[in-house]
Amino acid sequence: MRLIIAEKPSLARAIADALPAAVRREDGALVAGDTTVTWCLGHLLEQAPPEAYDPALKSWRLDTLPILPEQWKLAPRPKARGQIAVIRRLLKQAGEVVHAGDPDREGQLLVQEVIEHLGWKGPVSRLLVSDLNAPAVKRALSRLEDNARYAPLYRAAQARSRADWLYGINLTRAWTLVGRQAGNDGVLSVGRVQTPVLGLVVRRDAEIRDFEPRPFYVLWADLAVSRGRLRAWWAPGEGHPLDDQGRLLERAPAAALAERLPGAEGRLTKLERRDKRQAAPLPYSLSALQVDAARRHGLSAKAVLDICQRLYERHQLITYPRSDCRYLPEEHFAGARRTLEDACAGDDTLRGWLAGADFSTRSKAWNDKQVGAHHALAPTGKTADPAKLSRQEADVFRLIARNVLAQFYPPLATREVKAEFTILDERFPARGQEILDPGWKPLFTTRDEAPPLPPLDEGEACRVEDAGVEDRETRPPEPFTDASLIKAMMNIARYVDDPAVRRTLRDADGLGTEATRAGILETLETRGYLVREGKALRATRLGDALIASLPEAVSRPERTALWEQRLAAIAEDGDAPAPFLNALVSDLRELLGCADAGRMRQSLANARGAEPAARSSKSGGKARRGTGGRSAGKGSGKSGGRRGNAGKGTKAGKTGTSTARRKRSTSS
Repeated sequence: MRLIIAEKPSLARAIADALPAAVRREDGALVAGDTTVTWCLGHLLEQAPPEAYDPALKSWRLDTLPILPEQWKLAPRPKARGQIAVIRRLLKQAGEVVHAGDPDREGQLLVQEVIEHLGWKGPVSRLLVSDLNAPAVKRALSRLEDNARYAPLYRAAQARSRADWLYGINLTRAWTLVGRQAGNDGVLSVGRVQTPVLGLVVRRDAEIRDFEPRPFYVLWADLAVSRGRLRAWWAPGEGHPLDDQGRLLERAPAAALAERLPGAEGRLTKLERRDKRQAAPLPYSLSALQVDAARRHGLSAKAVLDICQRLYERHQLITYPRSDCRYLPEEHFAGARRTLEDACAGDDTLRGWLAGADFSTRSKAWNDKQVGAHHALAPTGKTADPAKLSRQEADVFRLIARNVLAQFYPPLATREVKAEFTILDERFPARGQEILDPGWKPLFTTRDEAPPLPPLDEGEACRVEDAGVEDRETRPPEPFTDASLIKAMMNIARYVDDPAVRRTLRDADGLGTEATRAGILETLETRGYLVREGKALRATRLGDALIASLPEAVSRPERTALWEQRLAAIAEDGDAPAPFLNALVSDLRELLGCADAGRMRQSLANARGAEPAARSSKSGGKARRGTGGRSAGKGSGKSGGRRGNAGKGTKAGKTGTSTARRKRSTSS
């Protein structure tokens, strides 16, 4: 019997349906002829807690840190024991095993660790499926590879899992213990991703809190030209008091010029026209959808993830949602019209958008080279029944369908005009935009662009009809929201100064994964580190104190970049994991030496931040699955769960597959 072990039930169903024999359902498996397809449920195994290595480690004590397992152990996740038993039974009957994890670093880990944990010694093939359409799955089944080719990918993922455990367990215990000495009786969890995200919010809140507004002044002039009117703005020269953005810091020069302007004549001395064509926004990844849904519908990142799971599992209206890809397989193009016609049939808005689609148009969204473990979110072709969807489900489905429909609209064509007038020997720029072809834009509610300028000819005369000075103030940065914080996690390189680190973070796609970002925000809120004030996410006093008490390197994203460099070398170049883990242990010893009750006491005393809503747990919260542990409050650890420390990582590269793109490595 050939046994195929898929990463998740949806993939198992797609594989079974692509097999030539009829499919029948058995307990925890699908059988088609001499092939049985079973599945994992994400990670079935997790890193064992410290007490699995030594019962004495169940007690939290500083003198036992760092905890460094000599022989690593895995333990079944509590809800996974039944499926592990199914796979164990099927392995005893199998003559051949096929690894069908996602074609990425984490997908390689979560199936292979089960195969090895259950003691299988026979041959293992590798099935790489990135598209659940039947033709694509059939092609993949005809191209099985030797799983041994992906050993470096597995070693990299395993090293990431162990590193996150070491980091989260040891730092969480250390800071919790010094926190108790300083008077905080809750768990202070620390993680490689969770803590830098909290650091972003703490630093943004400090910028807002410490911001001192500065006045500046702008002078406008309403001009009459030969074929209309427009407003231009004075560009003061360097002889005036300006800030680093060219803003005028004293009112007097603007007021004096404003008095002279009415009735003054001048000329258009510079005119630039530029035609632009802008393609439609690509179909959504999960994070991109979370950003837009937060802005347009006020939905939290967690709410969007939950809605997508319902649209995928319960309603079967969309493809796999936990994707970081914004491209679609090329073979989907041929069937896109039928898919979208069926998907939009039950929604008046979508039918209206469908009517304007030109299905002979082919956008850059259809690109196999850009499709990784999963493709962009898209409708499945099942008709949405409005009566069965909540308003929020309908809103999110409409966004997903809209972005795919937009691929069949022409580009947005605009003409940007920049004009510069000279009046009383002073420069007065003006700019406007004319829409030549709205293309896809009517499908989107976007901000208004600059209004068009009247027709202009270089050298033509102008006359000032009115002028005025506006008193303005510099504004602090906006507090983070779900949308902006998810976007910051996606584009974390912007928050790093070192150019080499920025490049690595861009390659690694930021902090967290599509599957974990919403959970990280929820975890930070649950643990009392973040609180919501309307749409804003603010750090609490506890969150502020934690960041202040930690070494700065722990609360910044550079560590993820350094880890990704080392993990990429393991996955792509075959480097041994041991030097990476040994370097981490040395780093941990140094960080643990910074755990100081006095500094923690001072941080708690000086903390500033919002007060969290009343919670049932004590300050600091009970540690949840993720960063520091299966229950950090119990001193155990979890690394390797898709919803916790798990992260998809380095592409296969030199290990053999071209379908696996570089993805993120995460720790909660």
